[in-house]
Amino acid sequence: MVTRALKPQSKRRSAPLGWRVRIALVTLFLLAAVTVYFTNRLLTDRFTETTRNRAELRLALYSGNLLSELRRNAIVPQLLARDPALIGALNSNDFSQSTQRLISFVDEIGAASLMLLDRDGRTVAATDRNRLGSNHRTASYFVEGMRSNQTVFTTLPRESGGYVFTYSRRVESDGNTVGVILVEVDLAKFERAWAGISDAVLVTDSEGTIILATEPRWRGLTEPEALAKQPADGAIERAIKITDGWRGDSADAYILGEAVMRTENRISFRGWRMASFTTYTSVRERVNGVLALEIMGFAILLALAFYVLSRKTALRMALFQRESAELRQLNLRLQREIAEREKVQENLAVAEQTLAQSSKLAALGEMSAAVSHELNQPLAAMKTYLAGARLLLRRERPEEAMSSFHRIDDLIERMGAITRQLKSYARKGQQELSPVDLRDALASALSMMEPQLKLRQVKITRILPDDPVLVMGDRMRIEQVMVNLLRNALDATKGEDDAEVDILLSSGRSATLTVRDNGHGIEDLDELFEPFYTTKQPGDGVGLGLAISSGIVADLGGRLTARNSDAGGAVFEMQLPILDQTHETQAAE
Repeated sequence: MVTRALKPQSKRRSAPLGWRVRIALVTLFLLAAVTVYFTNRLLTDRFTETTRNRAELRLALYSGNLLSELRRNAIVPQLLARDPALIGALNSNDFSQSTQRLISFVDEIGAASLMLLDRDGRTVAATDRNRLGSNHRTASYFVEGMRSNQTVFTTLPRESGGYVFTYSRRVESDGNTVGVILVEVDLAKFERAWAGISDAVLVTDSEGTIILATEPRWRGLTEPEALAKQPADGAIERAIKITDGWRGDSADAYILGEAVMRTENRISFRGWRMASFTTYTSVRERVNGVLALEIMGFAILLALAFYVLSRKTALRMALFQRESAELRQLNLRLQREIAEREKVQENLAVAEQTLAQSSKLAALGEMSAAVSHELNQPLAAMKTYLAGARLLLRRERPEEAMSSFHRIDDLIERMGAITRQLKSYARKGQQELSPVDLRDALASALSMMEPQLKLRQVKITRILPDDPVLVMGDRMRIEQVMVNLLRNALDATKGEDDAEVDILLSSGRSATLTVRDNGHGIEDLDELFEPFYTTKQPGDGVGLGLAISSGIVADLGGRLTARNSDAGGAVFEMQLPILDQTHETQAAE
């Protein structure tokens, strides 16, 4: 009787339980659908507005960079038109140094090219040597530049496509127009930078003609004409087709009948405007990411629900036991790894002691090699002077021989200074620095190299500024660097029929000494400044000259670089901080 009473009660309880589970599952599905729907609408609107704001900020940055480039280059013609060297070249018709002077300016200015035209429109100097001798008498930038007393901006179409943007200004001497300076602005670099993003960007002039665009076929057209010519399989078109059903309620512009987000900004320069077309791809990706997380969350809830309903306690206990066994194995593995790490630490301590002893021995070897390397040059010069003095004494010319002995005495003093300097090199920062004129230091270095220069047929070309080039440093160490650079240049030109070494000293934000040779170049630039690295034959060098020179320049706050020239040979550049009037006054105090 009891059993019969319990069975119907169990059936009555199990039936409501199954309905409750079904209702819960249906409710969960409805909740997931409603949540995904409203989340999609809300996030689409929010991310669309965020994308629009980012596009406006990006466009403001682009227009600011473009305007900054135009304004920066607008000052260049006014400065170059007053350059005494260029004015003197136009007056004297001697343009041998004009092209080199323009080349020295173009990297610092950042312009595409510089040209100097005489009063007849002929190119007499240019950073692009292929343009020398070309005539621009009928060009608008030359005609307008000759007529106006201000800087003239000109936009001209290229034959190969695109536009050329130039600033021109006439050059006057004693009230007479002697030529025109022409600066070509490199705005194509902005097109290349814009092309790396997903947006399409264009710039129009005051007449609505596209002069800059990420799509080359748009240049020279108006914006409606350019949008009509957009190919059907373009990147923007494909992105629009994918995201067309997910865009906002309203569209800013249309490309081939499809909606995109259009942003426009005005450039404060001759009525120019900039516009960009942004697709909704990023909006859809961000919304899809959030929706995927939501769907994944509901899927996990459903999986957990089915797991709770289907799995039994015995299976969970088996899972726990298996996880416990894995944890025990992991614990044993960690213990073995800890023991191995302790052993490695003990071996590391022994290796550190061995390395310390090896470092001491290596330091002794480097110091002895450095002394041999640095004293080799004065000893070679002394040998040459002694031979000359012996010859002069045989010819009964004692006064000239005394001059050689005086030079030998100076070299002995220099050897003593080198040994003191090598000691200070091991104890950095203990010598006081003083203002040094790099022109005088270069003259002393060339005097030091005079015996080797007399033995070699090398053409030395020097380009030095008229004004002093002052830096704060140790003259002896700076001369040591110069001697090493000159000696490497001479060694690199061995075997060349027409050996040449060019020395260029310039000053701007920093003082730069450039030593260029026409030798065989540098094979391994990465290990060039490493100690004991050399390409010379055994006995000719130990590979410490450039390593010591690099350390000296670094101690003085500069840097020593090397590269291979496109015309052949190697180029070494020593850059040191320029000593301005403020530093000079503080040093004097």
